[in-house]
Amino acid sequence: MPARKKTRRLRLIVIVMALLLVAGIGYGSYWSVGTVHASFPQTTGSLKLKGLSAPVDVKRDTNGIPQIYADTPEDLFRAQGYVQAQDRFYEMDVRRHLTSGRLSEMFGKGQVETDAFLRTLDWHGVAQQEYDTKLSPTTKKYLQSYSDGVNAYLQDHSGAGLSVEYAALSLVNNYKPEPWTPVDSVAWLKAMAWDLRGNMQDEIDRALMTSRLSQAQIKQLYPAYPYDRNRPIVDAGAVDPITGTYKPAGSNGPQGLNSTVDGQLAGISQIIDQMPALLGPSGTGIGSNSWVVSGTYTTTGKPLLANDPHLAPQLPSLWYQMGLHCRRVGAACPYDVAGYTFSGMPGVIIGHNQDIAWGMTNLGADVTDLYLEKVTAGTYLYNGEQVPFATRKETIKVAGGKPRTIIVRGTRNGPLISDRSDELTTVGKTAPVTDPPGGVNSGYAVALKWTALTPSKTMDAVFELDRATKFSDFRTAAHDFAVPSQNLIYADTSGNIGYQAPGSIPIRPPGDNGTYPQPGWSSRYSWTNKYIPFQSMPYEYNPARGYIVTANQAVIDQSKYPFLLTEDWDYGTRSQRINDLIASKIKDGGKISMDDMQSVQNDDSSEIAKLLVPLLTKINITGDKGDYVGKAQQLLVGWDYNQDSDSAAAAYFNAVWRNVLKLAFGNKLPKELRPKGQCLRVPPAGQTGPVDNLDGKSNTVEECGERDADEAQPDGGDRWFEVVRDIINQPDNQWWTMSTTAFFGTDQNKAHRSDRDQLLQQAMKDARYELTAKLGKDIDTWSWGRLHKLNLKNQTLGTDGPGVVKWLLNRGPWQLSGGEAAVDATGWDAAGGYDVVWVPSMRMIVNLQDFDKSRWINLTGASGHAYNPHYTDQTDKWANGELLPWYFSDAQVDRAAKAKMALTP
Repeated sequence: MPARKKTRRLRLIVIVMALLLVAGIGYGSYWSVGTVHASFPQTTGSLKLKGLSAPVDVKRDTNGIPQIYADTPEDLFRAQGYVQAQDRFYEMDVRRHLTSGRLSEMFGKGQVETDAFLRTLDWHGVAQQEYDTKLSPTTKKYLQSYSDGVNAYLQDHSGAGLSVEYAALSLVNNYKPEPWTPVDSVAWLKAMAWDLRGNMQDEIDRALMTSRLSQAQIKQLYPAYPYDRNRPIVDAGAVDPITGTYKPAGSNGPQGLNSTVDGQLAGISQIIDQMPALLGPSGTGIGSNSWVVSGTYTTTGKPLLANDPHLAPQLPSLWYQMGLHCRRVGAACPYDVAGYTFSGMPGVIIGHNQDIAWGMTNLGADVTDLYLEKVTAGTYLYNGEQVPFATRKETIKVAGGKPRTIIVRGTRNGPLISDRSDELTTVGKTAPVTDPPGGVNSGYAVALKWTALTPSKTMDAVFELDRATKFSDFRTAAHDFAVPSQNLIYADTSGNIGYQAPGSIPIRPPGDNGTYPQPGWSSRYSWTNKYIPFQSMPYEYNPARGYIVTANQAVIDQSKYPFLLTEDWDYGTRSQRINDLIASKIKDGGKISMDDMQSVQNDDSSEIAKLLVPLLTKINITGDKGDYVGKAQQLLVGWDYNQDSDSAAAAYFNAVWRNVLKLAFGNKLPKELRPKGQCLRVPPAGQTGPVDNLDGKSNTVEECGERDADEAQPDGGDRWFEVVRDIINQPDNQWWTMSTTAFFGTDQNKAHRSDRDQLLQQAMKDARYELTAKLGKDIDTWSWGRLHKLNLKNQTLGTDGPGVVKWLLNRGPWQLSGGEAAVDATGWDAAGGYDVVWVPSMRMIVNLQDFDKSRWINLTGASGHAYNPHYTDQTDKWANGELLPWYFSDAQVDRAAKAKMALTP
């Protein structure tokens, strides 16, 4: 066994034993129980908190959600830091080590490559620049107060007193957390921006496709946005006067690149795949829902606003519910706000105050570009000159090992991310471009240009949102919300509703649509160093239709807007479903209630099923297994397209859809696009019968076996809905052939091509065999929830630790309703199976007529302590589509409080 693996295994064994000890598994001692409970926060009585100017009250409800009351903003945010550290410090500590590229200090050399990549991007360094040069004195003061509160907690707590995980880490490497800093808080905004960065993976994938597919075929796999069917967020007139012109690219192909770029880009893609999924995995189904309905169409007579961001499932949840209240709201103390916060950052990110409510979804703006750089050992080519790299040395400390030093090289187009892969140190041995000066075999690298690497004022915007009282204040805050670019929706107690698109979105040179990597050696392809002016960003205020829906669809019809936002929108499946549900409810004078808003959030209708099922039910199942498959086919007859967890039809249809994708597209895409996840179960080579015998005994190859080794698999997001929609009425379209020889061959192979119905028939057979293997022979026992399961994994030790550690720290499974590109977006990736990989990470509905009638829910609970009652106490309700009461007024919060604590100077 290699020494590296031996060392890692020994460390894991020590961690396992430590966790077993502190959890009392097998020992049951009083000391073990005390160790577990040592980190549970004090929630009653009084505690002294250094630095307060006056007492602060902390009131927690039956779910442990805190509401904080103070006389000054400084006291409010100092108390917020203290209380969040009580519940979530381990999460905060892991997060700051991640954003600063220092995970190896906690977990050893297995995290060195991740740290090296993050040091290359220098999130923490950019956050430091923001703090030093961009943020207002008031914001800095609040950040320092928050840090002081966190550090006050650290002064009195250590080891098991902080969290059970620290009891394990202290035994393994004597790790002790260092004090919190304001920059630790700001750096988390870079992590948000990374996972919401736009079309970077699409840019890589399109380039990789050029090795096997024509430009026409690639264009078919990236259809144009269906503006005629799926409404954009705003209409063309909803922007201020604009100057400048966006000129679409004359060609959708790469500018000067050829297919030999594959090795470099495949390596970059691999690096990205290895990055921790902080907010969500990559894919076309990821996004969020938000919408607001004017009081004209609500039962309350005032607006109702809903939001549910779709992110990777995490334990604890990414979100932390909280209220921050000045006892007297005024100029000296302007905060009376409640909602969802990030542990480790002051303020409220999404929620409402005493006057307005707001929500967010990812705008999806294209804010990244990859550049291929012509390099030597110490320089890179730019406009005919060899320019020295900007370099810096980074030393990565490693728990239990020797430090590692890396050199980060930077260009005008950003840092060289290809330096972080051993595979890419030989970049350039083959020519990745057609016309470089100096020859084709002398070395290339890949640089990343990204708006988040430029310091901004986004942290200022958080506080500006929290204290905004009208739409003009809201837009002022949006102006400073640079990255990540979000769709911001708005409602106020006066009855107004609105929308604003913010963000730093680059203006590219004419002809560049940001869809392919570009040559970095010419300024012709460089960004103009200008951004779309804020006054030219789309917005709406009290639109005539009476409601606004944002769910990652196109913001505005690109043909009616002079700037490029992106060429890679989500395709509007969820957004149009929400639009349709609202329109149907208010038709003929109908009104929308709070219950209606909640019902829309839980809508799990499958739009791709509505397209395919009418065809599937007409397919004549033939062969000796016709009756066997036909019984499954009958599940689709009369199905209402709802993906409830107990639906057998939903289980079968989604299996059919997965197999349609595999047969139509999977074996035709370059192998570099093949995901690392679970592969489809397929018959052994040469076998055409079922994957499993009818008695349930498998006769298959292993998953990810022989036939899948060189095949890519689509993820099944709503981009693929559009791809299939475009060819569904073309039964003889080339994509329907199941033979790669016929697909890539000439006309003489036409006789060997399958048509649409033959492929659908085979997909139905394969799906029947697959579900027999997974769910059993008897279709009466099938259900979507048995396939579509959510497992919640604790950070770090719950994902990479041995099985016993996962058992101690993780929770689940839950069988879920919902599905891919449904409003109830419990997403799954067809490339890897049916397990849930992204979720509505929280849900909220704000009632602007009476805030005390608002509702909310979190994915997990308030606590990050594995054995605390509030670790996952909201998850069952969340899984069932339920919401909790969300009280806001002093009287109702006090009435609902189950624990009260005073923090005193």
